[in-house]
Amino acid sequence: MRLRGRKFKQGLEAQADLVVLEPQKLKGRWRAFFGNDRPIMIEIGMGKGRFITQMSARNPEINYIGMDMFDELLQRGSEKARAVWREKGEERVPNLALVRGNAEFLEDMFEPGELTRIYLNFSDPWPKSKHGKRRLTHPLFLMRYKRLLSDIGEIHFKTDSLSLFEFSLNSFADTGLQLRNVSLHLHRDELREDLVMTEYETKFVGLGQPIYRLEAVIGARALAEHRERLDAEHADQERRAEEALARRKAGLAVAGDADEEREAEEERAD
Repeated sequence: MRLRGRKFKQGLEAQADLVVLEPQKLKGRWRAFFGNDRPIMIEIGMGKGRFITQMSARNPEINYIGMDMFDELLQRGSEKARAVWREKGEERVPNLALVRGNAEFLEDMFEPGELTRIYLNFSDPWPKSKHGKRRLTHPLFLMRYKRLLSDIGEIHFKTDSLSLFEFSLNSFADTGLQLRNVSLHLHRDELREDLVMTEYETKFVGLGQPIYRLEAVIGARALAEHRERLDAEHADQERRAEEALARRKAGLAVAGDADEEREAEEERAD
């Protein structure tokens, strides 16, 4: 196992353009690493890397970071990323970094406001109560994320674990975070092809298991835009309801006039 681990490490060290083994050295300098000022979105616990590599290919205007603790997973992720971008005619992966790291030390890797979005996909549910603080949606983690996210920051969370989802809903409520797009069965009607699926998600959906999902709006600007959008939707709904009520009233009035005319005709006939 040591030889195998050493082999992975050597392979990763040779990929400095894609793999970051000491992310704390880039704290506050991630935009310099990517060579631009585009938004930075991170998946914490990327697993085999399908989600984050597909996201990077779909959205070349966004910078992505996939983070995991295990060299073997970083290696698999790098192979996937290079294959995906090779299909697009690119030998280099321009907008993705694969990072070896632990979520507990995020604030050693990023400055406040340096991240735009955090993805938590099928995180370990840690089912025993005594391990609750290890869950990536524990309030302690959520407050850490909140400090690192920018004024348009968001958290996107998916899981197949109902118990973790229930725990997470309470955690988000306890930290006063605004939720939107909450789903208790993401793919109930049809596959959401607009959302990239992880390896786990593909497996669970194939078994007919529900996928739970939510988005949390964090940043001040994101919250303002969210509330503005809600206000516009509510105003539109109110307008439509008033128009429908007016049509009903007009229909009743027309029907009343017709009844009066019919009664008058009947009186004249008599």
